[in-house]
Amino acid sequence: MQINQDRFQEHIDSLAKIGKIGETGVCRLAHSKEDREAVDVVRIWMEEAGLETHIDGFGNLIGRLEGKDKDKPILLLGSHIDSQPYGGRFDGTAGALGAIEVVHTMKDQGITPNRTIEVICFSDEEGSRFNKGVFGVRGIIGQLEEGELERKDKNGISRLEALREFGVEPDLSQSPVYKPGDIEAFLELHIEQGPVLESQDKPVGIVSAISGPIWLTVTLEGFAGHAGSVPMNLRQDAFLGASIITKEFNELIRKEGTPNTVGTVGSVQTFPNSRNIIPEKVEFTIDLRDIDLEARTKLEKELYDIIEKTSKELNLDYSISEDTRSDPRYCADWIKDIMKEEDTKLGYGSPTLMSGPFHDALFMSYICDYGMIFVRCEKGISHNPLEYAEMEDLQKGVNLLYHTAMKIAQS
Repeated sequence: MQINQDRFQEHIDSLAKIGKIGETGVCRLAHSKEDREAVDVVRIWMEEAGLETHIDGFGNLIGRLEGKDKDKPILLLGSHIDSQPYGGRFDGTAGALGAIEVVHTMKDQGITPNRTIEVICFSDEEGSRFNKGVFGVRGIIGQLEEGELERKDKNGISRLEALREFGVEPDLSQSPVYKPGDIEAFLELHIEQGPVLESQDKPVGIVSAISGPIWLTVTLEGFAGHAGSVPMNLRQDAFLGASIITKEFNELIRKEGTPNTVGTVGSVQTFPNSRNIIPEKVEFTIDLRDIDLEARTKLEKELYDIIEKTSKELNLDYSISEDTRSDPRYCADWIKDIMKEEDTKLGYGSPTLMSGPFHDALFMSYICDYGMIFVRCEKGISHNPLEYAEMEDLQKGVNLLYHTAMKIAQS
């Protein structure tokens, strides 16, 4: 059984028009009017697939197909449809629309699953607007933190205000929605966002685990002075401190990290941000990830030593805030076994690989078993309008998702 490729492609192409930037890019920030427009369109496609839909107080779009046995734990499929501010057409979208296509294909075949299936488009996976992502999935599993609704975007709009403008009234008392035992499995399809499948000339991969991320925000404070009159040895240059920390952090990861360790300084804000004033304050983000928790912990400690040492040498004050922390999470062996079995029947020969980026699936793993399917993307490019995946590869990934979902839904 194959999915309806034409329908799936039409959905991909249509959604890419919402928030379109340039020829191939998209910008659908969480809880924005573009995000809401996309949710309304995707909701129609869910209902055409036979799903009963609703939007919860966290902004998640959820569709439900009742199974024959309502006492069985449900099968949950999905991903997200929000994007980075300078994003591509496939990140998240391929998995969300692929999940709908799985259910629509069942409908086409007149199949009523034994267990109930839900399809979810998670709210604010990306985290780019409020600097704290995977909001929707954390909402449904009970992992929201104090102050979540008070976080503000760069325009001073709080998440609470944005959600109300989006059209929902947040009620954090509703979290968690799902508890351990409610869900048999969560399946997510996603473009790889890396170069491994392309290097192996394989269209599809079966994910083994998701690397655990730490997101930190570091603030350095020195003293502003005239760029032309303060001698170099008397300066308290916060940007110099940030530069040294960034360089030494990069060297640390390259020399002492595992093959799966990655570290990034991705956002830098300076004050007063003038060419002839010594920077007084710098705030920058650090992203540290590894599938090996022990290795990541060791590197994190060494990073803190670098920050402290540099600040002391340059006479700077510093503070470190933790924005996100998650341990590496491993895909369930029994789900991987089903995927491999179905993959063999389809003749794909898909390899097993780990995920460096985190996904909604990582957080679902705290309440249920999960599995992920990756689809090859050109040159591993993602979070960029040049992000691209061949429709033939996407079709193969969704076919594997369909057969895996069928095996679990009918068990």
